[in-house]
Amino acid sequence: MELGEFDRRVAALLPRPDRSVVVVEPPGDGDGYWAGAPSAVESEGWIYLAYRLRRPIGKGRGYAVVVARSADGERFEPLSVISKDAMEAESLERPTLVRTPEGTWRLYLSCATPGTKHWRVEVLQSDAPDGFSPRDRRVVLPGDEKTGVKDPVIVRHGGRWHLWASCHPLAVPAEADQMTTEYATSADGLEWVWHGTALTPRPGHWDARGVRVSAVRFTADGIVAAYDGRANAAENFEERTGFAIGDDPAALSAVGSDPWAFSPHHGGGFRYLDFLPTQDGRLRLFYEVTRADGAHELRTELR
Repeated sequence: MELGEFDRRVAALLPRPDRSVVVVEPPGDGDGYWAGAPSAVESEGWIYLAYRLRRPIGKGRGYAVVVARSADGERFEPLSVISKDAMEAESLERPTLVRTPEGTWRLYLSCATPGTKHWRVEVLQSDAPDGFSPRDRRVVLPGDEKTGVKDPVIVRHGGRWHLWASCHPLAVPAEADQMTTEYATSADGLEWVWHGTALTPRPGHWDARGVRVSAVRFTADGIVAAYDGRANAAENFEERTGFAIGDDPAALSAVGSDPWAFSPHHGGGFRYLDFLPTQDGRLRLFYEVTRADGAHELRTELR
């Protein structure tokens, strides 16, 4: 990335994999085995992490979401596992873990509707992060016949809930890997009002095929978002990380002409960057990265 394209708001969020450690190993070796898609929350001295486990298509795909707990942000103890079968889903993708101001825990799950390209988002609620049950679930982002919705990023700011979700067109199944990021707000985090497209692909660039916001920070200088992008359908599953900025959460603009973070291995996948401000004033990053054998591992680093 050329210095002329560098934005100071991105500096604190730029991953440095050489300073990272592996948090969760993939469930197998080679292509299609992934641990990643993290969502982190700090509460009462603990760091809680929700993440997705995946095997190759035909061997389970996104078969489970794990909620885990750590005292140091690096060594995690699993608390609960939600299977795709329990959610009546063909696959699970990125979860979002949230604790409300009232103390309720929520786990938003991206669920693939069996036999289709459609995705929906459901939520589980619990009094504790180890108490989530698929028996008590609610669809909050249903999508429709034309659109699949998945991978929500949810932030409470300014007295309301903000959401950015990856949306996929379903009219032509072969084109369903395309994605934009749509923005919504809510008074309670359950009933959402859509406000349009927050981030779109850029024709002719590395993110021409799709963009998926993975994390958002509200700062004194405006909004900074990390996002996953790909140039074509062949890069599906191996997106790289970019950054976008703006003053309006419904209108973000990509920064720079190249990816800001990518793996040196395989397809270069560097995805689902999440950043967690810690209670001691530091910043912890979590992300999914492709390793040399093609599997994806979940890593963290502390600033």
